[in-house]
Amino acid sequence: MVATFLLPLLLLSTLLPAAVPLPPRPPVRCDGSGGGDGSGCVLSNAYGAWSSDRADCPVAAVAYPASEADVVAAVAGASAKNMPVKVVSGFAHTIPKLACPGNGSGSSGGAASSLLISTARYDGVAVDAAARTVTADAGAPLRAVIDAAEASGLSLTAAPYWEGVSVGGLVSTGSHGSSWWGRGGAVHDHVVALRLVVPAGAADGWAKAVALRRGDALFNAALVSLGLLGVISKVTLALEPRFKRSISYEYRDDSTFQDDFARHAANHEFADITWYPSQHKAVYRIDDRMPLNATGDGVNDFIGFQSTLIAVSSGIRALETALEASRNVKGKCKMAAAEIAAKRLVGNGLRGAGGRLFTGYPVVGFQGRMQTSGSCARSPPTDTLSACPWDPRYKGLFFYESTAMFSPAARFRDFVLDVKRLRDVDPDSMCGVDAYNGLLVRFVKASEAYLGQPEDTVVVDFNYYRASDGSSPRLSQDVWEEVEQLAFVKHGARPHWAKNRLAAFRGVRGKYPSWDKFAAAKRQLDPRGLFDSRWSDEVVGGEEQLPKADGCALDGRCVCSEDRHCSPSKGYYCRPGLVYSEARVCRYSVSQLV
Repeated sequence: MVATFLLPLLLLSTLLPAAVPLPPRPPVRCDGSGGGDGSGCVLSNAYGAWSSDRADCPVAAVAYPASEADVVAAVAGASAKNMPVKVVSGFAHTIPKLACPGNGSGSSGGAASSLLISTARYDGVAVDAAARTVTADAGAPLRAVIDAAEASGLSLTAAPYWEGVSVGGLVSTGSHGSSWWGRGGAVHDHVVALRLVVPAGAADGWAKAVALRRGDALFNAALVSLGLLGVISKVTLALEPRFKRSISYEYRDDSTFQDDFARHAANHEFADITWYPSQHKAVYRIDDRMPLNATGDGVNDFIGFQSTLIAVSSGIRALETALEASRNVKGKCKMAAAEIAAKRLVGNGLRGAGGRLFTGYPVVGFQGRMQTSGSCARSPPTDTLSACPWDPRYKGLFFYESTAMFSPAARFRDFVLDVKRLRDVDPDSMCGVDAYNGLLVRFVKASEAYLGQPEDTVVVDFNYYRASDGSSPRLSQDVWEEVEQLAFVKHGARPHWAKNRLAAFRGVRGKYPSWDKFAAAKRQLDPRGLFDSRWSDEVVGGEEQLPKADGCALDGRCVCSEDRHCSPSKGYYCRPGLVYSEARVCRYSVSQLV
């Protein structure tokens, strides 16, 4: 029944999207006005994962610079008053609260005297066709940068799969696509220059702009800076002559997946693999560069990033919540099967020329229309029938996103084998992640950035149900906690800086060989710690900052060591992992409950 109900909903949202969807809400809202200069503001991310409660991420004042001079003035004003500063874009898709200002470990004050700089109005883009570069202001949308390059007969080689990000934000958090070829899939590895606005002393006007180019002493620190060094002002990216791409998806049994992934990455420039463990399937993306005269004018409009009828996304959420409440794991498995069937039917959102529906592989199109997608984020607010499916205003999808980065590649192979063993112990428990997008496997090349990947890396990303109330346990909670601990503890994966629950960042400094070089650069550029906060300390500190509270393991603020860190009143107790005995997870036990 679940599958027959869900599949038409998924197809309806894919084949008949509302013509003019509602754009996302701004991340900064002040006194209910929807944003603006002044006090009494709240910052939240695009998923609504940060509470609207002002105690969660309060903001005393917001500046909206429109030029580098404005950025310098804003930082100077804060620097003169020794105020904490953070930066947010007009998108705010980062999951950890890296952009929340105040209450830091430095000598600056708390949130009551902090400043948030929004780059939403600082969005210029300029292409130098002769030099094959594009220079973008920090707040420039990725889509605007790509379109400007393509209009000049050039292409940006690397981009994250979701286009609803700013240039400054994606570079500072290490955002990436997928490639072990050339300079690789991480966007920051295609940066040739950037400008950074940092605090200064009175003699220098309290702030200054620092110009950095590849090869400069501070350049590798500034690339993936997490907003800790200052404000990225401008970014210059290398471009290539315009080209096309050809994409096909090949569905295979997953029996040899752990032995095939590296060969697949070596054979195809933009390869990835989506693994659906509950379905025993691996979907190989055959994705290669094509000459400009190749036939085809297709578009990558990924099904998960299309505008969805609000009634559909809220209906799917209501169904999943009901399955959680009734502990109906079989229903989750039917959801997963329906989701995969829908994606296969519509080519995962690939479209033909002129936006025509998918009719078969391969789909060939210009790089600028194939490398990234996010149509739900870029439409005028003239209708209220559809939106991005996770828009928190409409009680749609709400999920955790975990991303683990494995190097050397052999560690990923061992991780896959462990996950398969866990699946064999409890097969249906894997259905929850497959109802979203399975485990998406991508490839990122070794980087010179201090907080980039020190070796060629395999990245696995997976989404799964998140309760609206953070104190509520989830169906198969223990299994996905064990998967996280398999990745980050047993196999030593690094967490993606812009994703993950806090528990994933334990011991993170020791996983980056150049951490001390980054710390030295921070002492040079921000000696007073104005760009620190207690929220960013939770991420880069790499340790649990506070004593473990009751229920802290349920939303990943800690790893349980006592039953009270789970939810004994609801039947969840701290127990060893099923495959990884050193893991500590919150497992449901009806026998103990009664």
